[in-house]
Amino acid sequence: MMNRFFFLLISLVLFSFSVDAQDLYKVTADKLNVRETKDPTSKKIGFVPQDENVQVLDSLTDAKFFKIKVTNGEGWVSKEYLTRISPVPSAQTQAQAPKVLVEQKVGTDNSKIYFICFVVLVMIGLLFCVFKFLNSKVLMGISTCLILAVGYLSYLNFMVEKSVSGKYVSIGDGDYQSFEFKPQNAVVIEDSYTDTLVTTKYDVEGDIIKFKQQENTILLLIRDNNTLIGEGFTRGTFKKN
Repeated sequence: MMNRFFFLLISLVLFSFSVDAQDLYKVTADKLNVRETKDPTSKKIGFVPQDENVQVLDSLTDAKFFKIKVTNGEGWVSKEYLTRISPVPSAQTQAQAPKVLVEQKVGTDNSKIYFICFVVLVMIGLLFCVFKFLNSKVLMGISTCLILAVGYLSYLNFMVEKSVSGKYVSIGDGDYQSFEFKPQNAVVIEDSYTDTLVTTKYDVEGDIIKFKQQENTILLLIRDNNTLIGEGFTRGTFKKN
């Protein structure tokens, strides 16, 4: 009889642990940082927005931090900014996983190709007029050089994209601490206001770098290889680290 009672008691304890480990919580902070470990100084892997529901995998190991389920794995968050809702059904595990890092894709833009084709056609028409109607070889030479120079400048400005790479750090106070440009048009944004890292795609249009962080459009002017100038609410100067 005592053995059965002891077995039943152990089963109830294990069951309560399992239920608590799969509780559903709601985020109360504006943006709740998610870290690799429960150490508050460990690497940030993203954030969970306010009012997002998260599945807590481990709420018993540590009194201050919970392990949660996210789309790209698992992470640790502060218990202080979570409010318990109810146990989460196992069938909804994947659906309830919050999105931590968002990859944004930039569509293909063929406007530059259309423009340069138009310029080539105009140049051919002008050169035809020069050789057909100008009798002076001097004027022919000057006109041809001017037309070719305009075409070459158009090519440099509209077809040859400037490139950026490496990490650019703000030299003043602002919402953004740094921008780290990686291969395949990826940029890692360090937001000093929300204390988060976000990865997104960027596009270069002439001297302007353009990309989005959530609903915000960020514009950076390429002054030179080592300096970027923020426009709008990202106003500031960023130097290559």
